[in-house]
Amino acid sequence: MATTTATLTLQSADLTGDALSLSTTSTLTKADSVTGLDQFTGVARKIYTQNTINNVFEGGDFAANKAHKVYMKNPSAVATEYFTISIGAAGGTVEEIGRLYAGDWMFMPWSAHDSNNDICVTPSVDTTMILEYALIYQA
Repeated sequence: MATTTATLTLQSADLTGDALSLSTTSTLTKADSVTGLDQFTGVARKIYTQNTINNVFEGGDFAANKAHKVYMKNPSAVATEYFTISIGAAGGTVEEIGRLYAGDWMFMPWSAHDSNNDICVTPSVDTTMILEYALIYQA
């Protein structure tokens, strides 16, 4: 059985006026199970050169009602280079869920089941931008 653990730690000396230190850990398991997720796309990088919407993961390629976890990172150090992250069909309606600014990353659960749940990105500029991404999922 595969065991994958995700840990998030937030620390700041001055965010609240006092020191802040939060940490949480979760073992990634299959839906309705204690069995660990055992499928992984591997970490990949894709280069984008146009400010157009692009599919990263297509909802119809993954099983419905299963556990899927999406990781994305914008490795840029240029403040004007960000990715708009959305869910929907790249050729149709999408719902923006946020932006990955330079150096930002995200890790979220994903309900994949059809093209209305594709994970899409739109680069902020028409110059070369790199997106790092991976999916840990249940077949």
